[in-house]
Amino acid sequence: MNTKNEQTGARTNWFVGASFGRTEDQMPRFLAEGIWENGYEDKLLDVVRSMRVGDRIAIKSSYTRKHGLPFDNRGQTVSVMAIKAVGTITENLNDGQRVRVEWIKVEPVREWYFYTHRGTVWRVLSGEWMADGLIDFAFDGKPQDIERFRNEPFWRERFGTSTPDKRRFEWTKFYEAIADKLLTYRSNRAALVKGLEEIAERIEGIGHLQDQYADGTTGFVKDICPFTTMGLFNRGLTDTNRRIIATELGKFLGVEEPAPSTFDGVPLLNLQNSWFFPFEKRREPDHIDALWDVFTAAIKFADSDADDARYEFAKAFDHVNGRLFVAWNLTFGLYWIRPWDFLSLDNNSQVYVTKKLSVPIGLHGPKKRCNSSDYLAVMDALEPRFQEASYPVHSYPELSMEAWLYKDPTGEMLLDAQDADGNDEIHDVDDAVQETVRAAVPIVPYTVEDILKDGCFLEREEIVRLLDRLRTKKNLILQGPPGTGKTWLAKRLAFALMGQKDESKVRAVQFHPNLSYEDFVRGWRPTGDGRLSLADGVFMEAIKAASKESSSKFVVVIEEINRGNPAQIFGELLTLLEAGKRTPSEALELCYPDADGKRRPIHIPENLHVIGTMNIADRSLALVDLALRRRFAFVGLEPRLGSAWRNWVVKECAVDPILVADIERRIAELNDQITADARLGKQFRIGHSYVTPVHRLEAGETKNWFRQVVETEISPLLDEYWFDAPEEAQKACTHLIQDW
Repeated sequence: MNTKNEQTGARTNWFVGASFGRTEDQMPRFLAEGIWENGYEDKLLDVVRSMRVGDRIAIKSSYTRKHGLPFDNRGQTVSVMAIKAVGTITENLNDGQRVRVEWIKVEPVREWYFYTHRGTVWRVLSGEWMADGLIDFAFDGKPQDIERFRNEPFWRERFGTSTPDKRRFEWTKFYEAIADKLLTYRSNRAALVKGLEEIAERIEGIGHLQDQYADGTTGFVKDICPFTTMGLFNRGLTDTNRRIIATELGKFLGVEEPAPSTFDGVPLLNLQNSWFFPFEKRREPDHIDALWDVFTAAIKFADSDADDARYEFAKAFDHVNGRLFVAWNLTFGLYWIRPWDFLSLDNNSQVYVTKKLSVPIGLHGPKKRCNSSDYLAVMDALEPRFQEASYPVHSYPELSMEAWLYKDPTGEMLLDAQDADGNDEIHDVDDAVQETVRAAVPIVPYTVEDILKDGCFLEREEIVRLLDRLRTKKNLILQGPPGTGKTWLAKRLAFALMGQKDESKVRAVQFHPNLSYEDFVRGWRPTGDGRLSLADGVFMEAIKAASKESSSKFVVVIEEINRGNPAQIFGELLTLLEAGKRTPSEALELCYPDADGKRRPIHIPENLHVIGTMNIADRSLALVDLALRRRFAFVGLEPRLGSAWRNWVVKECAVDPILVADIERRIAELNDQITADARLGKQFRIGHSYVTPVHRLEAGETKNWFRQVVETEISPLLDEYWFDAPEEAQKACTHLIQDW
């Protein structure tokens, strides 16, 4: 048994619930008895045993709120965690049930926003700024930096201080409001059906709600589920028709939010199979009830701190999953009702999650689809990553949007026929709207101005010249000292060249000494059955894609192009890279035939461009082949410390405006020293990326951040530069942080 005399190790901070699914709050009893108790006999036992004497513990209650908040939440639902009592663990009884605590009641209750947790027990360790902020708030009474939290990527779209023209996903408020109103009809579905029938008499587009009854007759549906109801304006119709239907439905339900003007990234149902249940004559008696159950459980899971909400949702999900007309479309419906809390697993999102984000999707449910455990596991993997500033997406709406834009280079389709589900039943399509239909993939324009907005420190005219050279020469190499943003700029130049942000048309590869022609162009690869087969590499895949879509531009980005042997890796295609040889008349046969054994001449199409990057400070790299030099335009990038850099790091990275000029001066002095050294030269200067924070700094952290950069990034680099004069490297580092 742990006692007060056994306090060892660093303190952990625990945030715990006090209801455990019961109707009454257990906190008064806990405070009176000086304990905290795990309300389960079969869960969290090992977690409770791991609590140590001296650990700090807080009783919390998590919920959501739309009104009465100390900031402008723009009508969005906010996650709230109330801190009701704090204390220190004095004894662990090691039964997995109870710990003794010296409690202090928090009066009045203090509310913490955004970074919350709905589980019974939350173990929080210091070290990350969000966790540190919560610990200081709960146990030391410090205020929460609400502005910083609301402007973090995970919350920025909903609660940030951005101007209205930069706000996306405004449609989510209408969708959530529709779901909330539908919930009130769970026990009064006859009124819902009557209202829908009246709408159907006034407008076109929902005439497909014609059922085939058990007695063989037909007519308007007598019962309906909430997902099919929301599917009325989430089918393959024109946006105009979708808005009309959404507006009428909103009026009927009493929704105050206006119908969306755009539906970007919202997954759609198949126009001919947009029900979540079959005709009455084939329907199980509890089918629609089961859909209402999962709808209700999902909203409760998203909105409340009820300890059993996750379990009830999983139970309801599995109960309805796999029935006729319920497949992947169930996740569409969950996404519609709470877009910030649930993931849609439409085909685009499946491909994006598995291919781009490398998160596996389990298929342990009916008909090799996911069950509730699989579905929740994917969300459990994604949601912590959403809070990382550098992660490709930061919310489910953003993921859905990016999934629409993303195209897997392999062209793989993962989703089976989610609606028909192998059945021959087709729900009729309204003739007036049948001809409308294809969900448009949104195009995200990208221009030189967008490169500048993303944080490029070049002048606009310089970027324009780079693009002109890329268009004319077809092939461009960005070379420069380390930290000058070569890789960062290469991909953005590709987007600007294409005029849109389309990652499916950009292939990235890194050259290294072991990369070969067989990897990059074509070669033999082992198959699953132990044999060898001919397979195309990245460059041949790009050539084929560009040849099929001649009206679009494609780009291959080659990082550290001088780390490999370009002549060997490109092979005969090195000749064809030349801008003047991008025609079929210059085509050459490859070393390896096509998969069918035939040899067909290959040429590099005009619309395929190549951008390479090159670190000119690496002594280990050989000189670039002259044949490669003749086929590429070479542009040097230099350290860019100046007004554009200063403005960016102060505004976007929260670098102390008083210290930013001093940082610039110190790096500039070091670069002058490096340039003047005959053993080095200007190609060894330190780039601006070293002193451009990836994430926003906390207040008062500028000096500490700069010292860490010098000690862990710049110092090792200088040790390599002055490997024969270590005292010079040490002196330079000391000068960088002198008086700091």
